[in-house]
Amino acid sequence: MAREGKGGVEPDGGREPRLSPAEPGLWQRVVEQLGTAVVVIDPAGRIAAVNPAAERLLGRTAAAMHGQDLHDLCHRDPGGARIPREHCPLLRALAEGRSACGDDDSCLRGDGRQIPVSWSATPLTRDGVPQGMAVLISGTADDRGAHRERAERAARTTALEGLAERLTLVADITEVLGQTLELDEALARLSRLLVPRFADWAAVDLRIGSRQVHRVAVTGPEGRDAGQEDWHGHLPAPAGEAARSALVQVLNGGGPVVQDRAGPDDTPPDSPLAAVHDAFLEATGAVSVITVPLGTGRQVSGALTLVRTDPDRPFGTGDLEVASDIGRRVGLVVDNARRYGRQREVAEAMQRNLLPPLPEHGRVRLAAGYQPAPAGSQVGGDWYDAFTLRDGTLALVIGDVVGHDLTAAAGMAQLHGILRSLAWDHTGPTGAVVDRLDDAMHAITTVSMATLVLARLEGPPDTGPWTLHWTSAGHPPPLLLTADGTAQYLEAGQGLLLGTRLGARGRRPSAAHALPPGSTLLLYTDGLIESPGSDLDTGLGRLRRHALALAHEPLDILCDRLPARMPPGSTDDIALLALRLPET
Repeated sequence: MAREGKGGVEPDGGREPRLSPAEPGLWQRVVEQLGTAVVVIDPAGRIAAVNPAAERLLGRTAAAMHGQDLHDLCHRDPGGARIPREHCPLLRALAEGRSACGDDDSCLRGDGRQIPVSWSATPLTRDGVPQGMAVLISGTADDRGAHRERAERAARTTALEGLAERLTLVADITEVLGQTLELDEALARLSRLLVPRFADWAAVDLRIGSRQVHRVAVTGPEGRDAGQEDWHGHLPAPAGEAARSALVQVLNGGGPVVQDRAGPDDTPPDSPLAAVHDAFLEATGAVSVITVPLGTGRQVSGALTLVRTDPDRPFGTGDLEVASDIGRRVGLVVDNARRYGRQREVAEAMQRNLLPPLPEHGRVRLAAGYQPAPAGSQVGGDWYDAFTLRDGTLALVIGDVVGHDLTAAAGMAQLHGILRSLAWDHTGPTGAVVDRLDDAMHAITTVSMATLVLARLEGPPDTGPWTLHWTSAGHPPPLLLTADGTAQYLEAGQGLLLGTRLGARGRRPSAAHALPPGSTLLLYTDGLIESPGSDLDTGLGRLRRHALALAHEPLDILCDRLPARMPPGSTDDIALLALRLPET
């Protein structure tokens, strides 16, 4: 199915895509005011949008033309006959994604009249992918004005190409800014789009609090910076609302500014911030500069400065409008990223505070680690626990509540407390404790599903021998590393995840395994073994190799370094609990 929206048709379901202009506001202000007929067609040649001049020239309403094949509807040869599709230069140019023009064609109007026309077409692309074409159509009354008409059409084509590029740039920036809540990454992507497509240099300054300014990005040709570290980091405060400096004015709530620096400027800077900024512009060889606020109105979070160094390519009014629009969009991203960062810090602090301190258990060593999910994902429900039971044995828990939000984190805390209560004085199989937890979970928690491993270490804590008893409720198996350099996954004791409510229909199994002196046991959540483009067996094999390489490191170092050795790209948080037995 495809759904119609303002300005075009959006694709889905595998059908040929229709063009959807990214900026209807800019389209209305510029294209619809042109006296020349403009028709936008999608990659299949169907009409996606027309301006009023096209309606008048073609004698048809926009509604009547929308979705019609432009070639079939009105493209004719000079004699008024239909042009075979395989011979149509417009359709060939559309298929090949290149510009084209025609001087000796005719159009069939809606009233049945044939009119001589000339036309020129420019491709519209996004990320290098053709999205259709913009077609300019002009009526040609006689040969005496043909030369003038061609010159005017060439100028209009150049203007349209510039407009199409600016529209595409805004659409691309909108798309990439929406892909991350990590501010540094968003600004890096912004710079890569602006330079060199729109400017030769770009600088981004952010307000920190009420009086501080931080220059977070300076990008030049081929990614070069301007060669001065003083232009990065903290800048002087934007003091003086009446300052002449465009940057100071914008940071103090002023509107967008375009500057012509082609001639000499002997006016000394009137503030420390202006002096630093002027030095930057001088070093880059700026001849034309745009400075726009990030945000709108009183919500100005910073400024974007764009520089061109070619005297034959100064910024114009259209460029200022596009830059202002980009600044508004970046301001929203900055505000959202800051808001998300504050919320995330609170959530992570809450989750870390819910994770318990590890107990002392004779010569047995314990260590744990927790790594929150990368930016763009919310905190989750991964947790670990270790506590001494009533009979003096040591209980170990690793678990993962389904979900990635504060609800999952709160559910984790509920399960954590209930499991401690159920296991505290229970000396029977570990599977029985997990079954009781499953029975109670729906009645006294908000958790719908979860996985966990509950283990009990039996044996004198200082001398051994030691036996591990455990059960797994749908969780990845524990990994046992021995002092002689072997590694094995303890795959017994596997049962269904929590939330299945087995009741009287069955019981989860328990397993037991003797642990040799000097061995290391790892309990972990699936964020440690899952990564995009990799299956579970590959992840388990990778964990085995890296764990063996770190097996002789102190436990706290192992817990720090093991997650860092796993491939990037995981969107899950990681909990890790490690136990090491003494050598005899």
